[in-house]
Amino acid sequence: MDPIVLAAGTALVAAMATDAWQAARDGAVNLWRRAKPGEVQAVGAELESVRGQVLEARADGDEDTERALAGSWQIRLAALLRADPAMAVEIQRVLDEVLRPALATDEQGRAGSVVMEAKASGQARIYQAGRDQHINER
Repeated sequence: MDPIVLAAGTALVAAMATDAWQAARDGAVNLWRRAKPGEVQAVGAELESVRGQVLEARADGDEDTERALAGSWQIRLAALLRADPAMAVEIQRVLDEVLRPALATDEQGRAGSVVMEAKASGQARIYQAGRDQHINER
């Protein structure tokens, strides 16, 4: 999945639990308005519904539900991008200008993206991690 979509879906769901929720909602709705105008009302209503689920998950300390909701929006954003690859610019703009600024500093890292590439040959070993990595070799 495109790193922009991963970051935007995560940031959108995280922003649902902030005071900047309305700006995040408007940013997401504007993406659909541009790409699929006929779905704008349904997307707006679904965002409202998902926000309730996010707030409940946060109150219960249920990170799994929040991750699942982010995954759902990542899939929807990926569909927009597949339908119109030029939407990548608009998704990135909403992410940078609306979604990330809505998040607390500690949450902004979760809404980032990591892209890693590695090539090994012969007897080489490659270790990559998006966060902490512990290697115990014998």
